[in-house]
Amino acid sequence: MKDEAAKKSFVEKANAQGFFSIAASFSGKVPDVKAAHFALCAGGEILLAEEADLPFFSPLFENETLRKVVHDYKPFLHCGINFSSACFDVSLTAYLLNPGTAQYDLSSLASRYLPSMIASEATKEGTEETVWHAMLLEKLYPVLKKSLERQRLLSLYETMELPLVEVLAAMEKAGIYINRTALHEKSREISAHINALTAEIYDLARGEFNINSPKQLSSVLFERLELQPPMGTKKTKTGYSTNAEVLEAMRFAHPILEKILSYRFWMKLQSTYLDSMEELISPRTQRIHTRFNQTVTATGRLSSSEPNLQNIPVRTEEGRQIRALFEPSDGYDALMSADYSQIELRILAHLSQDKNFLEAFLHGQDIHARTASEVFDVPMEQVTADLRRKAKAVNFGIVYGISDYGLSKDLHISRQEAADYIASYFEKCSGVKNFLDKIVEKAHDDGFVTTIFGRRRDLPAIKSSNYNQRTLAERMAMNTPIQGSAADIIKLAMIKTYHALNEHSLKSRILLQVHDELVLETVKEEEAQVAELVRHAMENVVQLSVPLFIDIHTGKNWAAAK
Repeated sequence: MKDEAAKKSFVEKANAQGFFSIAASFSGKVPDVKAAHFALCAGGEILLAEEADLPFFSPLFENETLRKVVHDYKPFLHCGINFSSACFDVSLTAYLLNPGTAQYDLSSLASRYLPSMIASEATKEGTEETVWHAMLLEKLYPVLKKSLERQRLLSLYETMELPLVEVLAAMEKAGIYINRTALHEKSREISAHINALTAEIYDLARGEFNINSPKQLSSVLFERLELQPPMGTKKTKTGYSTNAEVLEAMRFAHPILEKILSYRFWMKLQSTYLDSMEELISPRTQRIHTRFNQTVTATGRLSSSEPNLQNIPVRTEEGRQIRALFEPSDGYDALMSADYSQIELRILAHLSQDKNFLEAFLHGQDIHARTASEVFDVPMEQVTADLRRKAKAVNFGIVYGISDYGLSKDLHISRQEAADYIASYFEKCSGVKNFLDKIVEKAHDDGFVTTIFGRRRDLPAIKSSNYNQRTLAERMAMNTPIQGSAADIIKLAMIKTYHALNEHSLKSRILLQVHDELVLETVKEEEAQVAELVRHAMENVVQLSVPLFIDIHTGKNWAAAK
């Protein structure tokens, strides 16, 4: 720490320019993150500090008229340092400005926004690195803030992305309890199942081989068993491809293919969740503290890692078996799941103003049955389960910009039949067709699309002369306003729910966010109140042309709460 004169000079400079930057060196994992040392920069002047020096900086940190410029705000919160609404996180702002980049480290940001500064200097280690980062942050702040204002993203940052950091930090710190005994039992059970599948595959292959080797698998399928690869499958030095797409296309050509796909599924489930989750249990809390990532997806959706809870199969028995391992811990009685019902289709209804969609949601009709009735020209009461299934595939396919080829694969029908379904859909749901046409046309003109809340995604490839690149960008133009708006709504709902629980001084808390679902840990005496607060927060967070609706369930584990 510098002398009193230097500290006073620093405070004066920070107050004069209205902001200062702070870089820190952190160690440890949640919930045990520690800060080793800090570097603060104001007007080009640097102050170095250790954790013991933090009380001196409290007036600066608590001064809400002073912006604190950081890179990745969440670790500060994990250390108990809260800058409140006066924080400017350059990683978050850079993400809002360019959500498709995926590189928001300071070296990359310096190269992109401060080309005159030597980006390679940012690789220095130790204290020097922290000092360099603080200097970079001070330079980046006015550049990024101006860009946010120019692209009308400052409000999105201040009302959504920044407030969400505190919510995510609290969720990460809370973690979620996993039943270790059940985890071990499930792992043994799946290992036995994988061993049985392996024996069946060897029997069907007429001999043992390494199922995980693409080369050996290709040899077994296309040489020993003499199967024909799908049309267009390219042959490499190691043989024909055996990726998921190829095996799915061949699924019914031989019994071995179903077994291999099942083997891969269970192997991935075991390695991704059962094996890794054991290692991720905190020895201090006996809970898993997954990390929620704000700057990963191009549409604005959150992702999670260590473990990735977004990829647990949603509507399968296998997925339920994994979810059943997560339970409330001591002091809590149940897990509560609050899940938006068909939020993306409701957003599509709002954006497109399609009369069929609006009527279905406003009158509480089954949207897939209504779509089936329109597309297949049958009365609602005569819509069969099969017709509803096809209509559901078309509904969600349209949201994701699916092609006739993609739909034909999903429904296992001919490409022509799929094209006929889509044509009939657009004829009967003309509002959807007009909306999608206009959004693509606008994207061609502007080079970007936005969500309801102004989140922006640039689509440079939409002007490409390459057909595949251009059509992919057009599908992104159709999907992003819908999926991105859903992501924005769930973020705002998380913020509203978090503060509602805190304002009522409740013990119950949010633990997870997975796609359109919030998972909370509750105590019995608060259950009814929590359900009411969550419903009000999630269903009233934004007013659309159709009502938002959530399903709330509680149970002794995550699966039972679905």
